[in-house]
Amino acid sequence: MLHQDDISLVFGGAAGQGIQTIADALVTVLKNNGYAVFSCQEFMSRVRGGSNSSQIRITSERRNAYVRKIDLLFVLDAEALDHLRWRIGEGTTIFAEHDQLGEEDRGRVIDTPLKEFAQKAGHPVYTNSVAVGAVLGVLGLGLEEFNDYLSREFESKGEEVVGRNHDAARLGYEFGVKSAREHHIDITLPTAAEDPASLLLDGTSGLGIGALMAGCGVVSSYPMSPSTGLLTFLAARGRRFGIVVDQAEDEIAAVNAALGASYAGARSLVTTSGGGFALMSEGVSLAGVTELPLVIHIGQRPGPATGLPTRTEQGDLNLALHAGHGDFCRVLLAPGTPAQAIELMQRAFDIAESYQVPVFVLTDQFMLDSVSMLGDEEIVRLPLQRRVVKTGSDYERYRFTDDGISPRGVPGYGEGIVKVDSHEHDESGHLTENFTIRRKMVGKRLQRLGSLEQEAVPPERIGSDDAAALVVCWGSTRGVVEEALDILQDDNIAALHFSQVFPLHTGLGGMLEGKQVIVLENNATGQFADLLHAVTGRQADRRILKATGEPFAVEEVVEALKGGVAS
Repeated sequence: MLHQDDISLVFGGAAGQGIQTIADALVTVLKNNGYAVFSCQEFMSRVRGGSNSSQIRITSERRNAYVRKIDLLFVLDAEALDHLRWRIGEGTTIFAEHDQLGEEDRGRVIDTPLKEFAQKAGHPVYTNSVAVGAVLGVLGLGLEEFNDYLSREFESKGEEVVGRNHDAARLGYEFGVKSAREHHIDITLPTAAEDPASLLLDGTSGLGIGALMAGCGVVSSYPMSPSTGLLTFLAARGRRFGIVVDQAEDEIAAVNAALGASYAGARSLVTTSGGGFALMSEGVSLAGVTELPLVIHIGQRPGPATGLPTRTEQGDLNLALHAGHGDFCRVLLAPGTPAQAIELMQRAFDIAESYQVPVFVLTDQFMLDSVSMLGDEEIVRLPLQRRVVKTGSDYERYRFTDDGISPRGVPGYGEGIVKVDSHEHDESGHLTENFTIRRKMVGKRLQRLGSLEQEAVPPERIGSDDAAALVVCWGSTRGVVEEALDILQDDNIAALHFSQVFPLHTGLGGMLEGKQVIVLENNATGQFADLLHAVTGRQADRRILKATGEPFAVEEVVEALKGGVAS
């Protein structure tokens, strides 16, 4: 009997076989049945072929992390079985078509003729509906929610297509029920929530919703995984929300177009990944000297160079922190959940406009593609405040002020001329090589850092205030650390999750005082640990690092933290 608080379903196959379609349908159906679910995916850099997998977790409470274990595995080809073999344990039940497997595997695999059932329903295209039906049958759930889902999805294609999908689901379901009985697969699912969270959301959609709430007017990008999803999300809604969508010819053009739009008064966004952002470095410096607001989303992936283009890593912190020549202020945010993505994207636009600086939002493939649950009450809507002044005839774009922030005008709004210059300039915007003005302008641009530190988002504490050890994490590692601590139930270990990674909150030193500091991050060297040391003088006592292209698994974080507190 499989009776757990956490059931892991994994689907494996080649690109083009519909693995993600199956997972998307099941997550929706399970959520509508009242269960807590989380899904994530890993895929090769292939349009067709390769070996990809999607994981769905059904849990007793909401989770936001990946686990290695597999309870039920459905594979659509032999290569997927080989690809996932290292995760298969004694408790894994495997479903696959025997004619795709070698003799050595057939004895331990339940023969699952998905294509045969799809053909009976009318066409091989119905294989995905057969697969979802089979899973529901094995789990002992009804078909009603899935049939409703199919009716909604295929309504535009007519009654015949809807009916054939229903037939396919029924054939798969009957097979699943029969298989569970014959192979003694007895599953008791975690208790469904009495008041389940109402939304399923991936990180990309969270960023997009936040950008819409923030009044984003222009998005400019040269497509690059895994950041392209944000471009397509906003493009699909551009007409409805009045967003100008620019698919530029390259990344240099993208950042410069966004700066031009910002000069004209739009709230501008660039979305890219590490290799693309490397080309934008001069544009970031241009934003610094022209004091133009700009939000830059970097969907991190493993480098150097092309690296692993469809995998995950937190390897671009240093790139974002130091990109652009010269000294000027910037802010780096790193959401750990879709709800945080919604809030922080709004905050990014507000900070960029308030302080006239570039603001970076750092995510990664795992965070962008994973699907989590959240309730309506978790969605934070911040006030949308524009800070553009109507110019007079005496307007000076770079006027010296007490707080270092000059009034921002835009062309055509008022009588003034809005001059900007990539050279060093005087208050009016004319280029200058006067050393006194240069000194004052550098100080003016850096003066904002003090206020930015005071207003920085503080880290979120997870666990006891009295814990002797603190696991420091940032961005997408929030969920795995939170779950590992929940499993360990050790009052001596707590965590600090940073959703703002620069500038760091001014009270951070006191939070770390007297604690054993363990920094966990998805890169090879410990980039945030180094930043923490540089800012606070506090060395990490231990670094837990991973740079394989995979996210941290709950099991490995639990193992790494066991006995990890110094006595």
